[in-house]
Amino acid sequence: MTQPRRKDGLLRSLPGRLVLLGAGKMGTALLEGWLARGLDPRKLVVLEPRPSAPIKALVRRGAALNPERGAGPTTAVVIAVKPQNASEALARLAPFVQPATLALSIMAGRKIEFVARALPGLAVVRAMPNTPAAVGCGITVACAGAKVSARQRKLASELLAAVGQVEWIADEGLMDAVTAVSGSGPAYVFLLAEAMTQAGIAAGLPAALAARLARETVVGAGELLRRSDLDAPALRENVTSPGGTTAAALEVLTGPGGLRELLTRAVAAATRRGRELAG
Repeated sequence: MTQPRRKDGLLRSLPGRLVLLGAGKMGTALLEGWLARGLDPRKLVVLEPRPSAPIKALVRRGAALNPERGAGPTTAVVIAVKPQNASEALARLAPFVQPATLALSIMAGRKIEFVARALPGLAVVRAMPNTPAAVGCGITVACAGAKVSARQRKLASELLAAVGQVEWIADEGLMDAVTAVSGSGPAYVFLLAEAMTQAGIAAGLPAALAARLARETVVGAGELLRRSDLDAPALRENVTSPGGTTAAALEVLTGPGGLRELLTRAVAAATRRGRELAG
């Protein structure tokens, strides 16, 4: 797993404990990023009913695993549990929080108001990372509640930046669309690689070769998009010779019922579902 090795100030000099509620895939990715950036394991509390071996190993480095109550002040709690388990899970945080504690939630669909009701008096940041966080290449969008101070916002940014880039929005109402685009977006890309593999096989390629070509093409094109000063339309045009093979394919993909229309419908469906889940 590739993680940035910066030694940023706020994590290294955290005045109190950092509590992680939920150490699944996303919680563990964040945890590894924090440690890589210099967080002292002795300041870490992990609340996880089914801890993995790496999480258990942190105890030997000074971290606390599933204590009944906190020891000293808590600077921030990071909520990384599934939204359907939120009410029961959030109750576990009561012995660990104080009025100055920041609550940073990465639960999909759960609004700032929901967390604020469960943890009265706390400043709340809502964020939506995505699964490329596991390799330090995520993108997270965050929204701050009314009680969040400038220093708490900076701390939230640093906690989230441990796994990739961070963007902030002022309108929480946009979070469902964010979830539909970047939160769910990796699945769309993986489906593209899957479909390209199947199409290559249908065109006569051996299955293993088709899978490798699809995977490396998606990875390479993504890295080119990341590094290039050109936007996606310009890069697409650079690949497309008039009357050539790419143009023939794009004529299908951009035609009626094609990729643009399908993705617009897909993102709209995901956005609606996010609003339904939020109640």
